[in-house]
Amino acid sequence: MLSLLTAMPAPEASAAGGGSMMTTFITFGLIIAIFYFLIIRPQKKREKETKEMLASIKKGDKVVSIGGIHGTVMIVKETTVVIKVDDNTRIEFSRNAISSIVDRKSDAPPTARKKAKKTEEAAVVEAKEVDVVEAEEVEEKSEK
Repeated sequence: MLSLLTAMPAPEASAAGGGSMMTTFITFGLIIAIFYFLIIRPQKKREKETKEMLASIKKGDKVVSIGGIHGTVMIVKETTVVIKVDDNTRIEFSRNAISSIVDRKSDAPPTARKKAKKTEEAAVVEAKEVDVVEAEEVEEKSEK
């Protein structure tokens, strides 16, 4: 009977065991939170963006397949897309096989495109003028 009493843990030890149990739960909770914010949440965000991208494919978009084939969308069907790869070559892909849209066909009217092009040209000219002025300043400093 004496051996049974010595084998039983003291009451203080069981209270300490409860504290370590709480620490374990907090640790597992932190690990789950870290997994959620570093792995699960970004993956769901990428899936949502991919679904939106695949739903927005339209005729004239330049796309890249998951196999690396570049082409222009010619026909958009419910589950497939026909892509023009060369002058006489068309390939039909599953929508899920499109990895990215490289260049979207602009829906803007032609006059808006012309205005945008003129604005871009003006910005390029302005940037060149700034570069010329900076080059002249550098030459003046080097002559001194």
